[in-house]
Amino acid sequence: MGINHNEIMPEQDEEGISPVPEPQTWNKKTVKMLYKALAHGHTETIARLVAADIEYWYHGPPPCQHMMKILTGESRHTEFKFKPRSIMAIGDRVIMEGWDGFKTYWVHVWTLNKEGVIIQFREYFNTWLTVLLRVSETGDEFPVWQSDPWERLHRSLPDLVLAI
Repeated sequence: MGINHNEIMPEQDEEGISPVPEPQTWNKKTVKMLYKALAHGHTETIARLVAADIEYWYHGPPPCQHMMKILTGESRHTEFKFKPRSIMAIGDRVIMEGWDGFKTYWVHVWTLNKEGVIIQFREYFNTWLTVLLRVSETGDEFPVWQSDPWERLHRSLPDLVLAI
């Protein structure tokens, strides 16, 4: 299983050679492909991108586990529309953030293996998230991503820290 990266990045340079992007670029493209497949209900593409035994973690109101409900087939892709507003790749993780007005705010953190398959998913719904990069040699932590402050100005959200 896995993905055909030519479906994601078929571009070539003027000499006809395809550049080899960093794994983070592949990971971002893979997750973007997932959201596109989800929006159109393309279950075969979703099955290629997401491991059957994906590890899942959720923080937020229980009725708002929209992504996992879509991935498991419990709800249809039309019941909740994910509209990503920002994307960032850090190593083997991709962070997607989106909101819809003042009541709906979400952050998704996807982890991909070396074959480009999504193996872990963390869903944060109406939660302010800070991602820290932990340096194993020193134990130091550095902030590398934080929820969009625009949303924070308009309401109170619980805070969580994810150390990677």
